[in-house]
Amino acid sequence: AGQGGAAAGGGPRGDLFLIVDLLPHPTLTLHDTGLHTYLRLAPWEAALGGPAQVRTLDGEVTVKIPAGSSSGRKIRLRGKGFPDKNGTRGDLIAEIRIVVPETLSDADRKLYEQLAEESDFEAKG
Repeated sequence: AGQGGAAAGGGPRGDLFLIVDLLPHPTLTLHDTGLHTYLRLAPWEAALGGPAQVRTLDGEVTVKIPAGSSSGRKIRLRGKGFPDKNGTRGDLIAEIRIVVPETLSDADRKLYEQLAEESDFEAKG
């Protein structure tokens, strides 16, 4: 308020309005005040659970991955989203994505083959 141009005839200055365009972020997507990101995990990290690092606007934070997590599971980080006009921050949703190596070493291949032989797990469609 009061930061705009002077009024005609020597009146008070008007208000200044700014239009802000936000550039896309490489790993965070903005939805209102909520943020979304993908948390890439190796298969054993998702199966066994444990700590993982999530990038936020304030830097990396450690979250606990529940054992048995599948791709698509979402972890909510309350108050780690984008601030609204009052400074209240939305949430950050970290969606788990399980990634596998494009190529396997001989040792990796043997471990995956052993797991396939010994496991009773079947992925259901």
